[in-house]
Amino acid sequence: MREISINDSITLKYIPMTKLKTTTVGLYIHRPLRKEEASMNAVLPFLLCRGCRLCPDAEAVSKYLENLYGAWFCGTVTKRGEDHIIYFDAETISDKYSPDGGKPLSELLKLMLSAAFEPNAKDGAFDEAILEQEKANAKNRILASMNDKQSYASKRCIEEMCAGEAFAVPRLGTAEGVDAIGAKSLYSYYRSIITSSPIDIYICGDADADEAAELVRGYIKGMEFTTPVLPQTEILKNSSPVKNVTEEMDITQGKLAIGFRTNIRPTDADFPAFTVMNSIFGAGAHSKLFNNVREKLSLAYYAMSQPETLKGLLIAQAGIEFQNFESARDETLAQLEEIKKGNITEHEFNASVSAIINALEGYYDNPRAMREFYLGEYISGTNRDIETVKQQILAVTPEDAAKAAAKLELDTVYFLKGKGDESHGA
Repeated sequence: MREISINDSITLKYIPMTKLKTTTVGLYIHRPLRKEEASMNAVLPFLLCRGCRLCPDAEAVSKYLENLYGAWFCGTVTKRGEDHIIYFDAETISDKYSPDGGKPLSELLKLMLSAAFEPNAKDGAFDEAILEQEKANAKNRILASMNDKQSYASKRCIEEMCAGEAFAVPRLGTAEGVDAIGAKSLYSYYRSIITSSPIDIYICGDADADEAAELVRGYIKGMEFTTPVLPQTEILKNSSPVKNVTEEMDITQGKLAIGFRTNIRPTDADFPAFTVMNSIFGAGAHSKLFNNVREKLSLAYYAMSQPETLKGLLIAQAGIEFQNFESARDETLAQLEEIKKGNITEHEFNASVSAIINALEGYYDNPRAMREFYLGEYISGTNRDIETVKQQILAVTPEDAAKAAAKLELDTVYFLKGKGDESHGA
């Protein structure tokens, strides 16, 4: 990957992927994850995509993209640790495949930059009608996230684990926070962050990075930027007793989420061992959770584990019958104990390593996955390339995985059950 500094705030990062026929672009605006900002961050990218100086409305944006051979452009929000990221995502055919000799990448980049730096506003405010539409859409996204009960249980487990910490702030903000957004206040907020936040522009494909960098410089000419600091994620140890939380909803399948503090940072020497350990524990059909909790004992419809590596968390999840709560919980914890004891079969270990290596190899054919990989490396401060990660994974031993597992500490057991169910509680 090649980096080109635009100014103290903006960096362009070019990842050559010359065998692909398309080029993707991602523009990332980094903000510290804060309750008072989260809802505005969740609305802004969708609003900014609705119109800008280059394309004044959604119809103009659509026609512009059609003229770029069906190019694609959208905005959304994500969080990486306690870095809340407003970002734009776009894709078009690579310049060398343009049938008329044009430069689709430059034209697409112009739209992205105009959306980010030249939004539609009048008299110090965004358009009220469009904002109200996007506020309604934002609340619908929040509602949709609640309707996905597997995701909801994991999110609630994390909120309980990280109560009082920034990481507990929802990626999509809150309905109350969205309601409080005004056209003038949101525009004022936008003006305050656009020149005071770290901004990264990733280009993946076959492109002229220097030409793209000059285009960016031209768009921001005359703007005054401050020197920002990339948001940092605080990793805390659990000093309190294990939390047991039970909630009720009108559901027919229980959701179990068990949260652990990993006590391992991405920059730690044993982080590759943790990655392998998680694969053994619950990251695939080869894992202990899948083969024991789900297959052998039939205690769950699904059983898996998902790390929040930047925050040092691991969430084990299972979809269960309400009456199987204790059995599924205890068996999940028992399988982790097996790893801690070093009871890892040759098949479990080899399949786990192979799954990780295969996933890394797949990034070479997936520009968005490649971009997200390098973004994660940048935010975590590890700054590895794929081949380095592969070598680190291949160097892990079963003993290393067991030592990584031994660092895990149980923090929270969350159970979402049906209304009125009296069979069990957390």
